[in-house]
Amino acid sequence: MQAHSFLRCALIGAALICATHVSAQAVPKLADAAETQTAKAFETARQQGPLALHAFLASMPKGGDLHNHLSGAVYAESWIAQAAADGLCVDVTTLSLIDKHDASSPNCGTGQRPAADALSDQHFYDTLVDVFSMRSFVPANGHSGHDQFFDTFGRFQAVTPQQHMGDWLNEVSTRAATRNEQYLELMVTPPFAHAKELARTLGWQADFDAVRKQLLAHGLKDEMAVDEQLLTQALAERKRLQHCDSAQADVGCAVQIRFLYQVLRGAAPERVFAQTLLGFELASADPRWVGINFVMPEDGYLSMRDYSLQMHMLDYLHRLYPTVHISLHAGELAPGLVTPDGLRFHIREAIELGHAERIGHGVDVMYEDHPEALLDEMAKHHVMVEINLTSNDVILGVRGADHPLPMYLKHNVPVALSTDDEGVSRIDLTHEYVRAAEDFGLDYPMLKQLARNSLTYSFLPGESLWVSDACQGQMLGSNHPGARCQRFLAGSEKAAAQWELEHRLHAFEDAH
Repeated sequence: MQAHSFLRCALIGAALICATHVSAQAVPKLADAAETQTAKAFETARQQGPLALHAFLASMPKGGDLHNHLSGAVYAESWIAQAAADGLCVDVTTLSLIDKHDASSPNCGTGQRPAADALSDQHFYDTLVDVFSMRSFVPANGHSGHDQFFDTFGRFQAVTPQQHMGDWLNEVSTRAATRNEQYLELMVTPPFAHAKELARTLGWQADFDAVRKQLLAHGLKDEMAVDEQLLTQALAERKRLQHCDSAQADVGCAVQIRFLYQVLRGAAPERVFAQTLLGFELASADPRWVGINFVMPEDGYLSMRDYSLQMHMLDYLHRLYPTVHISLHAGELAPGLVTPDGLRFHIREAIELGHAERIGHGVDVMYEDHPEALLDEMAKHHVMVEINLTSNDVILGVRGADHPLPMYLKHNVPVALSTDDEGVSRIDLTHEYVRAAEDFGLDYPMLKQLARNSLTYSFLPGESLWVSDACQGQMLGSNHPGARCQRFLAGSEKAAAQWELEHRLHAFEDAH
């Protein structure tokens, strides 16, 4: 891992901004009158209770959501509507959506009901909402929140991205816009059937270089065109649904979207390697894919058995594709979920072997070997943690004093709030801001910093606003930056997004 030791500061507007490298945390040293007044209004809302706090934070600019699985972000009501429109059936035993055995038949098979029945049967509708999400869930012997959460995905996966990804992008970006978010990095698993079959046919060997050459020689990259076309069609449909080329453009049009390629870690090594290689190739060729991530339950048998092997795969591929960003689910574990040894190394290996620039969850950090040293290492190298408070609660039962968020803040590890699977959890990003304020006492300046972090540590291309002197002396987020600043913003998507956030923060604070 590369160390960055230099310190650069710039006077931007009335704030002295100091940063240590391109992805460094922005730390304004001076608060202006508007920020001070807004902080007081925030404290007043906090004293009035969570409802007042939610009303206050709903319109607060939040930057971006960097840890958001697209399929998990869709609400259950949408799955039902889309399943009904597609003529899907529901297995009445498993309550999972399935295709008709005979597409030409108007009826579902034995032991099945048309999903469309839910639109006229409230009890059936409520049942499907409950099994497609965490709504109404109560843990029972042998079935935990962890089980319910991850089981939901198999129940609605028959609604395919080929038909509805544009609908999903419309839904999540519209919701983000209404919560004053401006950027989403959405995790998606595009089709990889060809890569999967190649992996099965070629098998596994410990020589990464040999496996990679065989996969490429047998046409692994042929699937990239399918994946790129899926994204192109989905983005075009989102644009159509939101009327983005018209004077009546919906608010969701303003939300920038980029994608992280999801690798399914709970599979055999040959398949994980093949899919990871495909993800690196795709992200190298198509700028809409800004990085990769490994997903599926981290406590699964294969995920645990092959964790170190998978980090070595990333180490090898990172050397060949060094420009592809990496964010990894690591430490989404808690005592009792796995053996004590399983808690000791995942975050460290994700960083030191897997080259993770960001860590998703990071819940078990204090159970790792030498946790204080690890936290200091993360702070030194600016490895950001994507904090998912509700997800950690419902899946792992980790909340309040058991959550490591205060430890990350104590050690100056950069963090940002994110939703993980807002549809399954039935939340939004505002809910996570309220929870952070209520459960951990975070004040307005800290929440503002977390919003800034979400863009500073995004994988948007370009130099960060906080380390360039191109806009030195400019008022943050002003409508009329100087010529040099304008050129810099035009050449850096990241800086332009950061500038827009500052503009929104000014407007929000001026209103208080």
